[in-house]
Amino acid sequence: MLIHLIAAARPNFMKIAPLYHALKKEKWASPIIVHTGQHYDLNMSDAFFEDLSLPQPDLHLGVGSGTHAEQTGHVMIAYEKALLKTRPDLVIVVGDVNSTMACSLTASKLQYAPTSPPEPVRLDGEDLRHQATSKSSIVNRQSSIVRHRPLIAHIEAGLRSFDRTMPEEINRIVTDSLADILWTPSPDADENLIREGISRDKIHLVGNIMIDSLEMLRGKIEKQAVYDEFRLKAGDYGLVTLHRPSNVDDPRVLKALCAVLTRITERIPLVFPVHPRTRKNLEQAALMPSLTTTNGLFLLEPLSYVWFMNLVFNCRLAITDSGGIQEESTYLGIPCLTLRPNTERPVTVHQGTNQLCTPEDLETRVESILSGKMSQGTVPELWDGQTASRVVNSLKSLFRIDC
Repeated sequence: MLIHLIAAARPNFMKIAPLYHALKKEKWASPIIVHTGQHYDLNMSDAFFEDLSLPQPDLHLGVGSGTHAEQTGHVMIAYEKALLKTRPDLVIVVGDVNSTMACSLTASKLQYAPTSPPEPVRLDGEDLRHQATSKSSIVNRQSSIVRHRPLIAHIEAGLRSFDRTMPEEINRIVTDSLADILWTPSPDADENLIREGISRDKIHLVGNIMIDSLEMLRGKIEKQAVYDEFRLKAGDYGLVTLHRPSNVDDPRVLKALCAVLTRITERIPLVFPVHPRTRKNLEQAALMPSLTTTNGLFLLEPLSYVWFMNLVFNCRLAITDSGGIQEESTYLGIPCLTLRPNTERPVTVHQGTNQLCTPEDLETRVESILSGKMSQGTVPELWDGQTASRVVNSLKSLFRIDC
C-alpha cells in the first residue's frame, strides 16, 4: 500500500515522523515523504532529519513562498504531477497549512486510469475498490461510476477556532470536508465534525501525534541544558514565542507587547526565540535596540526542535501565540498564556494549563502564575505517545489487514 505523507514545514515533519516509523514496521505499508517546500526553514538541516531518524524527503515539490492563493495553486499543480507519476493508494495530510488543503483538493479531484478489474472492499459503509496492483479507488457518492483516486486521511482533524479570519481555519474546514478518514486528537474535535454533518464512520479518535514526537525525542531533549547558556536555572525563566499577524504585523500592537514583555522581565527573565517574520517587523518598527538592551530578556535565533523543547521542558511559564506549545505545555503541566482571542485547541484551556489572554492582562496573568494561584490542569485523553500506533491499527481495521 503506497502512502504519501505530506509535509510543508518543520512542524509537519514533527507530526509525520512517528507515523512514518510506525508504518515502516508494517509489511503491507510503503510510506514515502512528500515535502511541498511551502516554507523554507533554516532549521531543516541534516541534523533535524537525523534527530527524527527520518530520511530526506522522497519527493520535494519546491513550491516556495507566496500569497495564500499562489502557494495553494503552485502546490496543486506540482502535487498533481507527483500523484500521476507515483499513484499512491493513500494520501495522509497533517495540520492546517496551505499545503494540507491544496494536496487534499488535488487528490480529491484526481482520477487514475484503471489498470485492472477491481475487487470489492467495504470501508465504513462506503463501497471501495482495491485493485490487484494496490491502487485504490472510491465509488462516487452521487452515482455508480467508480472514481479511481487515492484515499485522503487527515491527522489533527476536527480542530476549530470558529474564527474564519484565520487562513488556517479555512484550510481545516476544507480538508475535513474532503477527507475519507479523519483522525482526531480530542473528543471536542469529534463533536465539531459531527456538527458539520460528517459521518461518524469516518471519524476516529486517535490522540495527539505531537506528543508521540515529544516522547520519541525525550531522551535527546533532556540531555540538553540550553538555559545554561544564559546563566539561568531550570524553572526560573519564561519562554516567549510570537509570530501571528494579529500580534506582530501592526506596529502599535507589537510596540505595546514589547513594553509588556519588558516590564515582565522585572519579575522573571524571558527567553525569546524570534521568528523571522517577527524579527523583520521589530526591525522595521525600530524596536530591536530597546529589546536587546533590556536586562533579563534574551533574544535568540530560531532553534532546533530539541533545543527549543529543552527550553519548554524547563521553563516556569510560556507566553505564545503558537498552537503546538499550547498542547506541549498542557502535556508537561507547564502554565501557558496564549495571546489570542480564541484557540482551535480548546481542550488545552478547559482541561489543561492554557489560558487565553490579551496584551492588556498579560502582566496580571504572569503574576498569578508566579504567585501560585493558577490551578493545575490534566492531560487530555489519549495524549500518551501512542497515537501513531492507533493510526496504524485504524488503517488495519479499515482495510481488513491481518498481518
